[in-house]
Amino acid sequence: MRQALDHIDVAARLRARGVCVVIPTYNNVSTIDAVVRGALEYCHDVIVVNDGSTDGTGMILGRIDGISVVTLERNSGKGYALRCGFEAARKRGFGYAITMDGDGQHYAKDIATMLAANECHPGALIIGRRRMAEVERSRGSRFANKFSNFWFWVQTGLRVDDTQSGYRLYPLRRLHGLRLLTSRYEAEVELLVMAAWHGVEIVSADVDVYYPPAEERVSHFRPAADFGRISALNTVLCLFAIVYGLPLRLYRAIRALTATTYTLMFFVVGSTLVMAPCGLVLRLKRRGEESYRRLIWKASRVVVRGLFRWPKKGGPYKGIPGARIYVKGAGTVGEVPSVIICNHQAYFDLMCQLVMTPKMVFMTNDWVWNSPFFGNIIRRAGYLHASDGIDALMPKMRSAVEAGCSIAIYPEGTRSADLRIGRFHQGAFHIARELGLPITPMYIYGTGNILGKGRKLMRRGPVVIEVGEPVSQAELSDMGDELAQARELRRRYISKIREMSDQIERNG
Repeated sequence: MRQALDHIDVAARLRARGVCVVIPTYNNVSTIDAVVRGALEYCHDVIVVNDGSTDGTGMILGRIDGISVVTLERNSGKGYALRCGFEAARKRGFGYAITMDGDGQHYAKDIATMLAANECHPGALIIGRRRMAEVERSRGSRFANKFSNFWFWVQTGLRVDDTQSGYRLYPLRRLHGLRLLTSRYEAEVELLVMAAWHGVEIVSADVDVYYPPAEERVSHFRPAADFGRISALNTVLCLFAIVYGLPLRLYRAIRALTATTYTLMFFVVGSTLVMAPCGLVLRLKRRGEESYRRLIWKASRVVVRGLFRWPKKGGPYKGIPGARIYVKGAGTVGEVPSVIICNHQAYFDLMCQLVMTPKMVFMTNDWVWNSPFFGNIIRRAGYLHASDGIDALMPKMRSAVEAGCSIAIYPEGTRSADLRIGRFHQGAFHIARELGLPITPMYIYGTGNILGKGRKLMRRGPVVIEVGEPVSQAELSDMGDELAQARELRRRYISKIREMSDQIERNG
C-alpha cells in the first residue's frame, strides 16, 4: 500500500511540474508492454513514439490505456523519434520530458530519482548515470562510453561520467538544435553538447540498469555504421566547438562575470565610497538609524532593479513573459511591526528583502557583522548581532518595534546548499512571543539558482518573492510550544516553496 502511495505522489509531482515521459520504441515487442505499464505506475503522462515497428509493437501499444502514441510510418531512427516525442510534449504544454528506452533496460522506479534531481536542479538536463559495477558489458560498450565521454569533454570542457545513457530528463524549453538533430543514436550526444554550449546545467543522477543475458538482448545498434556516424558527428562538433561553442561559452562567462562584478561593486565600492560618506553626512546632521536604513533601502533598489526587470505593480507571476523577478504582497511589509521570517538560499536574499521597506531590522551573523566592507554599515543601521544573545538584544528589539520596525530573521540560520528548507530554529518564535508580535512569512524562490551556496558566478533565472499573511500569536499558540511552531512553519515553507517552484517550472 505504501509503495502504491509513493507512485501516486510521484505522478502528482510530475504533473505539477509539467514533466512527462517519452519512450521511443522500434521492434520491442517482447519488452514494450512492461516498460510502458511500469512508466504509467509513476507518471500519468506517457508519450510513446512507435518508430515504424514491424513486429507487433503497435498492436501492443493499442491495448494500453492512458498513453499518447505517435506513430511513424517507417523507421527513421532514435534521434528523429525523440524529436517527434519532444514536439508532441511541447504541444501538450510540458516543460520537461524524461526519456526511457523501450528495450527494458531502464527501471521505472528511477523516474522518482529523476524527479528529485529536477527539484534540486530546476532547468538542468539530468543524465541517469548507470550503476555498472555488477552489470555484464561488452568491451565495445565500455569503450564506446569512454570514447563519448572524452569527446564531450573536448567539445564542452565539462566532464560527464555516462554520456551514453538514454535515461534522461530534458528541459524542453531550453533545448537547442532540434531541427538540426541527426536521426540515429548519435542524436543524444548532439543534444547534450548543444545544451552545454547554451549554458544548460548538466547533472548526473545514479540509476539502476538491467541488461539481459547476451543471447536474449535485442539491439538495433549497428557497430560499424553507427560508430562511424558517431565519429563523423564528433568531428563536426569539434569544428563547431571552435567557431560556435567556445565563443558562446565565452560570451556567457563574460555576462556572468559582469553581473557578479556589478553585485560585488555594490558591497565593496558602494559601502566604501558611497555608503560610508553618506553615513558620515547623516551623522553630522544628527540623523539616526532610520535615515541610514532608508539609504540602504534606496541603494538596494538601484542594484536589484539593475540586475532584474522589476515590475512596477503587483499581480500574479504566472504568465508574465520574460519577467526576471516578481514580488507579491510586498505592500503589507512594514505596515505593522512583526517578526519576518524568510528561507535562505543565497547572499542575494538579503538584497531582495532590503528592497521591500526601510522599516526592517535584520538579525545578522558573525560573518556579516564583522565584514570589513559592510559591517560598519549594518551597525550604523541598527541591525542586530545574533551572537549577543536574544536576552541581551531584547531591549534593542523593543525599541525598534516601538519605532515601527519589524525584526527580520532567517530561521534556518544558514543558506541551504541544495535549495531544500532546513530545520527551523526556535529563536524567531521566542522573539515573537516575547514582543507579542505576529510572524510574517516571506518566501524566496530562485536566488539559490542564480548565486547559490558554493557558486562563484551569477546565472540568469527567475526570482519570485512572496509575502504571506501574518500568523497571529493566537494562531501560533494553537500550534503548541515554540518547537511545534517552528516545525509547523517549516512544513508550510516546504509546501509553499514547492508550489512556487512548480508554478515557475510548469509555466516557464
